[in-house]
Amino acid sequence: MFKHILVPTDGSEFSTKTVEKSVVFAKEAGARVTFYFAKPDYPIALYGEGALLDPTTPEKFSEMADKQADQILQACEKLAKDAGVASSKLSTVNNVPYEGIIDAANASGCDLIFMASHGRRGLSALLLGSETSRVLTHSTIPVLVYR
Repeated sequence: MFKHILVPTDGSEFSTKTVEKSVVFAKEAGARVTFYFAKPDYPIALYGEGALLDPTTPEKFSEMADKQADQILQACEKLAKDAGVASSKLSTVNNVPYEGIIDAANASGCDLIFMASHGRRGLSALLLGSETSRVLTHSTIPVLVYR
């Protein structure tokens, strides 16, 4: 039924468990997987009284984000490879993760988004709503939520 599954991950413990379950699901379905990580954009520094200056340059920030994404996505690809599931990885800069997830699924030609019911957003997830609920609300691609 599903042939290409997008699996967004943030590297959290629960997200890693979701990646593991998605690989099992993909193997049973005979599907391939694209693992996705939304890298944050360089934060705009605020100047003025009381502002904290970040000594990190945009280039250094981008390099650190690329390294984090690569580490997380390589671990995902290893899980898939060990299970005999074809996979690829994708990472884009996006401060609005749910938009990045939907864009990645569409650009990759995925027919399912398999994602965790919640990530590591803590209190802000309660106040602002989770990325998962935003994906569910805005995606035209089916979404399977793992709890």
